[in-house]
Amino acid sequence: MGERSKVWYMDDRAAGAQDSLVIKMLEVFKGAGIPDKIKPGDDVAIKVHMGEWNNTSYLRPVYVRALADEIKRLGAVPFAVDTTTIPYTAFPTRTTAVDYLNTVHRNGYDPGVIGCPIIIADGFLGLDDVHVDLPEGMILKEQYVAMGIFMADYMVVLSHFKGHPLGVYGGALKNIGIGAVSRRGKYNCHMSRHPKYGIHQRPYYAHLCVGKECPQWTLCQTVCPEGAFTLREDKKPHIQLDRDKCTGCLACAHQVMCGVVLPTEGFFEALAVAIADSALAVSKVVGKEKMSFINLAIDMSPWCDCVPFSDRSVVPNLGVLASYDPVAIDRATLDLTTLSFGVPGSSAEEKGVMFPGSDKFSAAGSFVGASQNIQCNVAEKIGLGSKAYELVKLTPPEDYSPYMLDRRPAGLTLGRFYRKQHWLPKEGFKRAPEINFEEVR
Repeated sequence: MGERSKVWYMDDRAAGAQDSLVIKMLEVFKGAGIPDKIKPGDDVAIKVHMGEWNNTSYLRPVYVRALADEIKRLGAVPFAVDTTTIPYTAFPTRTTAVDYLNTVHRNGYDPGVIGCPIIIADGFLGLDDVHVDLPEGMILKEQYVAMGIFMADYMVVLSHFKGHPLGVYGGALKNIGIGAVSRRGKYNCHMSRHPKYGIHQRPYYAHLCVGKECPQWTLCQTVCPEGAFTLREDKKPHIQLDRDKCTGCLACAHQVMCGVVLPTEGFFEALAVAIADSALAVSKVVGKEKMSFINLAIDMSPWCDCVPFSDRSVVPNLGVLASYDPVAIDRATLDLTTLSFGVPGSSAEEKGVMFPGSDKFSAAGSFVGASQNIQCNVAEKIGLGSKAYELVKLTPPEDYSPYMLDRRPAGLTLGRFYRKQHWLPKEGFKRAPEINFEEVR
C-alpha cells in the first residue's frame, strides 16, 4: 500500500470560545499548511455553495468571511465563487448570474458580509467555460470547467458535507465536479441526451394525464424550458412529451408529472460516476498542487443545499476536516458518518440506518439506495486521489485571542469608558433581598 493521504480533523464538540467551529476551520486550514501554498498577490477562489432559495442548511457566511480574512492576511486576493445551475426544479433561482446573486444575497452572502467579491464563475448564463479533454474519465470523455475557476491562481474548496438526491452525497468531489463546471458541464454530468442513461428516455404514460381537469396542467405545460411538454386536446386530452426536445434539465423532476416515471435505469449510478470524472477535469484545469479542501460535516440534511428546503440532519454534527486529496477527505468524512448514530426522527430512522456501521447516505441520501461509495471508488480508479488516509487529529488552540475581534482583554477595552461614565446606579438596583425557591420549584 502506498503512502496514505493526510486528513486533518477537529470534532464539533465545544466547551469554550476556543472550540468554535469557525476557529476549528481556521485551525485545520493552518494545521494542514494551506497558508504556505498561497502566495502574495494570488487570486484565491473560495469555492462554496451559497444555498438555494428557502434552503436553510447551507454554510453560514461567517465561515467564508473568516477564511477570506485569513487569505487577505497572507497578502492574497480572495473571492467567493460558484456557478449557475441547470433548472433542477420547476422554480429555479440560480440559473442566471442575476438570479444567483439575488438568491445568495437573501441567504446572507454579500461582499460586505463575507469580505470579498462574489463571482459567478461561468458568467451570466453559464456559457463562460474552458473545454477539457478527459480520456481518463470512466463515462465523461470531455468536460467544461467554469472560466472563473480556470483563472484562479489557487482554490480552497470549502464544502458543506451532506446528502444529495442524485449523487447520493455531496462533499469535496461534488463541490468541484458539479459546482466548478459550467452549465453545459452540468448537463454533461447529468447525462443529458446520453443514449443509455439520459432521462429523455424515461417511460412516459400519457394515459395517466387528465389534461385540463388537473389543477397543475398549466405548470406541467410551462415547466420545461425546451418546450418538451405540450397540451394535446384531440382524442383524450393529455400533456404530451416530445422526447427529442428533452435535455434532462430536471425542471420537471420535483413537479407533479402524472405520466412521468423517473429516472432511467442506472441514472443515479452514472451521475455519481460522472461527478468523479468531472472533478478530475477540474483538477486538470486548476492543477492538483493548486487546490486544497475543507469539509464541514455539520447540518447534514439528506438532500443537498441546491433544493429549496432542508430536512432534519441524518447524523449529528461531526466536525471539520482538511486535506489536499478530495478523495481522502470525502472517504474520511463518509467513514465518520458511518461510525455515527443517526438522528432520531430523521430519514436515517425511516430508512433503518440508525446505528454505527450502516452507510447513512446510501439509504437516506438516495432515491433508490445507490451506493455512497461510487464517487470515491471511481475517483481513486481514475487517479484523482486515494481512499487510503491518515486522520490527523488537532487540538484547539490554547490562546484563541488572535481569532477574536479585539485581542485586548475587556479591562483594557471597557475600563476607560467606565471611568468616565459607569453603568451601575449609585444606589444599586431595586431588588428583593431573597426568594423563597420552594414556591417556584
